[in-house]
Amino acid sequence: MTALLAGILAYVACQLAVGVFASRRIKSDEDFFVAGRRLGPGLAAISVFATWFGAETCVGAAGGVHAEGLSLLTVEPFGYGLCLLATGLVIAAPLWRRGVITLADFFRARFGGGAERVAAVALLPSSVFWAAAQVRAFAEVLVASGDGLSLAAALALAAGIAVLYTALGGLLADVWTDSFQAGVLTLGLLLVLGAVVVELGGLSAAAERLAAAPVDLSLPEGTGWLDVAEAWLIPILGSLTAQEVLARSFAARSAGVARAAGIGGGLLYLAIGAVPVLIGLLAPAAAEATGDSFLAATAQRCLSPLLYVLFAGALVSAILSTVDSALLVASSLLTRNFVRGKSTTTPRRALLGARVGVAAAGVAAWHFARTGDGVMALVERASAFGSAGIVVAVLAGLATRRGGQAAAIGALLAGTATWVVGEQVEGALRYPFLTSVAAAALAFAAAAAWQGRARA
Repeated sequence: MTALLAGILAYVACQLAVGVFASRRIKSDEDFFVAGRRLGPGLAAISVFATWFGAETCVGAAGGVHAEGLSLLTVEPFGYGLCLLATGLVIAAPLWRRGVITLADFFRARFGGGAERVAAVALLPSSVFWAAAQVRAFAEVLVASGDGLSLAAALALAAGIAVLYTALGGLLADVWTDSFQAGVLTLGLLLVLGAVVVELGGLSAAAERLAAAPVDLSLPEGTGWLDVAEAWLIPILGSLTAQEVLARSFAARSAGVARAAGIGGGLLYLAIGAVPVLIGLLAPAAAEATGDSFLAATAQRCLSPLLYVLFAGALVSAILSTVDSALLVASSLLTRNFVRGKSTTTPRRALLGARVGVAAAGVAAWHFARTGDGVMALVERASAFGSAGIVVAVLAGLATRRGGQAAAIGALLAGTATWVVGEQVEGALRYPFLTSVAAAALAFAAAAAWQGRARA
């Protein structure tokens, strides 16, 4: 084991210690999933930011921009930052007022039990894919830090740590560490950026390189504005109802705090998320720094061993914050909307079931991380899978009283089926996400109109 890997694992051990301490305050699944609804505005905003400031921003976006440059199709971190703003402005407060823990709970209250179960089926794969992306990113950091550590071994280690961390402390432990890890990670990213500038020869040389960087904001050849809309709406609209973020809003102590958390978290995400993009544009090409391993390799090359350990530890902490949220969501859907007998389950048994659900979701995430194509591919799959019907039904359910269970289920099935066809059947749909949103909206409207006529 290298000194770097040992240092990172020591950092992780500190995270696990926080989880052990937090576990003493967790008495029910509500404590486990939404931290007892006690968060204030500052902590809630930082927590929302930290939830998404993980693999796709620090690892995937930096490597992607370094390899391909900046274009109209570069949506990270900008698209996901705008999504957080929209979540805070549009849906965080109304959902908080309903007292739900999962989005499937909202479907049960607004549309009925059948819609709840279909919604849970649609939401669950997205959370697992999201967790898989973070596990893959965690493994890439471990591989870059450990001499001779294989990706397969790193994936198993990453998944095991993620499950243990999440099962111990739930959302409460994650929130406690968010402020610290966000500060350390921001400092680490700025140190890497500064080291890259020094490596280039100073600010003037960096400015020249930035001016010559591959930045092209014209329409790429062979694409149109609908292609751009497809790329941007996947993170903005497809993740608008992502429960990984909404769970932090549900943990707020009031509806106003829930709204402020989304807005503040989005602003932080846009500001700090620009740093990895700058690193990707400025960093000199390096044979060992490609794809998902780019940022870790660049940091290791530019920083002293001690600073790299701190940076890598903070990066792992950010990834753990994100994977923790995804595993918690998957477990909440499994235990609250599939398995749990709400009238007979004791708080202690519900908490045990929640932890078992985390383990099951972690195994599934490890499988997809092992067989997936990379961090960004997993993130895109997580953002788009089943989300069209969810977004349409949630927005319609909050905005109007029209439409019942048939409308919600119709939107969920139409949106998911259309997206699956577009993704799996080559050439079937050029814009699978846009088409799936349109199909879900039409299905909801048609079923709502039919129900209205039937009642009349």
